[in-house]
Amino acid sequence: GLVFPVCECGMIPVVRRLISKGMPLYAGVTFILAGPIVNPVVYSSTFAAFQSMPQLVYARMGLALAVSAAVGLLVLLVTKRSPLRNANHAHARHSHGDASHPAHPGNRFEEMMKHAGGELFDMGKYLILGSLITAAIQSFIPRSELIGIGQGEIGSHLFMMGFAFILSICSTSDAFVASSFVSTFSAGSLLTFLVFGPMLDFKGTLMLLSAFKARFVLLLIVAVALSVLTGSILVENLIF
Repeated sequence: GLVFPVCECGMIPVVRRLISKGMPLYAGVTFILAGPIVNPVVYSSTFAAFQSMPQLVYARMGLALAVSAAVGLLVLLVTKRSPLRNANHAHARHSHGDASHPAHPGNRFEEMMKHAGGELFDMGKYLILGSLITAAIQSFIPRSELIGIGQGEIGSHLFMMGFAFILSICSTSDAFVASSFVSTFSAGSLLTFLVFGPMLDFKGTLMLLSAFKARFVLLLIVAVALSVLTGSILVENLIF
């Protein structure tokens, strides 16, 4: 993630292709979760938004690394079969392409463009649908009512998780949205928003479901939600 920063919207098709080419599943999952947060662009934007709270910037990076590593380890331990949809078909298609065009750069470039076009139309529809629903929710539900829901020590964390999931904001700009809640929510619940949102949001879930089987996506959702919630509460009690 540090050397190859990718927004969460583009992370899933990239990792799906890498897994189909032989990347271990647990490494791909770790990359999906950590990549959108642990990179120089997101670090800079978070620092710009929270210049008066640098500890929140470091906590975001640290918790993202911890959660990503923990979930990746869980996937390594409990997942024995490939959860990719049509994994066999994708592997056969990739192998056939290698056999048909083994050594011609022109053919490889053509195959690259075909793969890129296929990913664009395959994943783009989920991104557009998720963005449409997200925009509708933001337009028709008053923010004052949303804020009123998130009261209480645990409730504020749960609310921020749901808020991040619904808003589906890019990780390069979500820190500026979170900074507008500094006077309303605790630093721990803001940390929950900053870590959970880039890992799991509405658009990303649709894209995950297009790439992975539903049972595996459910495992990721539960593991990430519990890890972020526990980690944020722990960091809040220890640091903030």
